[in-house]
Amino acid sequence: MWDRPTLLNWIANLLFSLAVVLLMYAVLFVILHLPLFPVKHVQVEGNLDHVNHEQIQLIVSKYLKGNFYTLDLRRTRSAFEKLPWARKVSVRRQWPDTIVVQIEEHQALGRWGGIALVNRHGELFQAASDAQLPTFYGPGDAIKEVAQGYSTFAQLLQGTPMQIQQLSLSSRRAWEIKTRDGKQMMLGRESAKQRLQQFVLAYQQNSQIADSDWHDADLRYPNGFALRGVRI
Repeated sequence: MWDRPTLLNWIANLLFSLAVVLLMYAVLFVILHLPLFPVKHVQVEGNLDHVNHEQIQLIVSKYLKGNFYTLDLRRTRSAFEKLPWARKVSVRRQWPDTIVVQIEEHQALGRWGGIALVNRHGELFQAASDAQLPTFYGPGDAIKEVAQGYSTFAQLLQGTPMQIQQLSLSSRRAWEIKTRDGKQMMLGRESAKQRLQQFVLAYQQNSQIADSDWHDADLRYPNGFALRGVRI
């Protein structure tokens, strides 16, 4: 090999190029880690009703380590995602000295039994809330289905004074509603929306139904419904 100058020159050039690359990398590494590019601003965006200033300050002081270039965006995003009310978080750099954090909060729709809250996307999350929320019950794989059912039934009941306090879906997919004024409606499995729609129409058109103090409504009949506890 030593008598092959062309090969020796090629190896020498390769080693020289590698040395230059490593030197440039080292210089760039040192420059980027110098306190020349500090993060001066953390800009938090989003409609925030539950994430407060103290929580943000705690995360900033604990997790935002490094300068504008060396800050670990993934670690920062993970830190903000741990906030109880944070559903989605995105983090980006904004030249020259700002980190922008976009937070989408959970919007609580109800309570899943006594274990968690349910958001409007039918997702469970753990957070504290003193809001007056309906309680949902159902199979573990039906959280989204129950959330969608609640939105549908609550919209149908808007034209009445009845408000859903509890919505249950059985393992056989039968619906049952309990209202805040102590009434109970059994919708069954099939055509639950249409059955409730027909009952609401009768409720609105027949003052005797609206003015009576019934407490149970069985809507599972093909051509009508049955009321129990009625005194008209």
